[in-house]
Amino acid sequence: MRTAADPLLQPSDEVAEALSTGAPVVALESTIISHGLPQPRNLEVARELEGIVREAGAVPATIAVLDGVARAGLTEAELERVASEPGLRKLGQRDLPMAAALKASGATTVSATSFLAARAGIRVFATGGLGGVHRGWTEDQDESADLGTLAGTRITVVCAGVKSILDVPATLQRLETRGVSVAGYRTDLFPGFYLHSSGLPVEWRVETPEEVADVMRAQDAFGGPESALIVANPVPVDQQLDPALHDRVLAEALEAADRDGVTGQAITPFLLGYLVRGTGGASLEANLAAVRGNTALAARIALAWSRP
Repeated sequence: MRTAADPLLQPSDEVAEALSTGAPVVALESTIISHGLPQPRNLEVARELEGIVREAGAVPATIAVLDGVARAGLTEAELERVASEPGLRKLGQRDLPMAAALKASGATTVSATSFLAARAGIRVFATGGLGGVHRGWTEDQDESADLGTLAGTRITVVCAGVKSILDVPATLQRLETRGVSVAGYRTDLFPGFYLHSSGLPVEWRVETPEEVADVMRAQDAFGGPESALIVANPVPVDQQLDPALHDRVLAEALEAADRDGVTGQAITPFLLGYLVRGTGGASLEANLAAVRGNTALAARIALAWSRP
């Protein structure tokens, strides 16, 4: 039975028990389930990611909003609903009050998942790639809400960098400006999402989940702004998208977007979809390889964080 302590955010029984006892919990986003993958593979991947967390000894908390109530940890029926319900909304942090008031349902993006995980008391979140500063920012000032949320949310996000369709150098600069800590996991180069490396340096490097947990404890000890910690975990070289193929298809995608006048919120799904088609699905497989690796690492970090 779910607790009624927070009418806007309800953990599953399993997640509530884990949080009450200090057991390790890993937040997982639901946008990849509802908007990122075709059926029925989306449900298979959702179950697989939760299984990776469980195998490591942690509790998965897939987050979504159903009928106006945010859920941290989904039942099998709820997971199936997110994977199959047509017209499910894509919710960022800014959408949560309207979804709650209007009893709407939706899958949560990085910003909404980060916010809700932190509200629930979950410290570790695994995802694929972050949003960031879009190319051509000087003209349209298009920037993902992820950056603002991460600047004000105490959460540790394990990711494969930021989506490579974005302006990666500008995104790193914005993260620095907003006070968001970034560490490379066993790498001195910032990951490139589909690619093992973006070619850009990262100033701090961590080698073990225990070191990440120590950084998290130091964040709390220092206090200050409640900003996030990004653990940038590269996709393995043998599972990355071929760099030459990536660069060629991305250039074609950007040209097509410019030609067709695709802008605003439509640009990210347009470019990602173009990459999937243009690479024969290879970009999707690289994305999933990254998500699997990030989920496994996040579970290990959650275990290290849960130890006194």
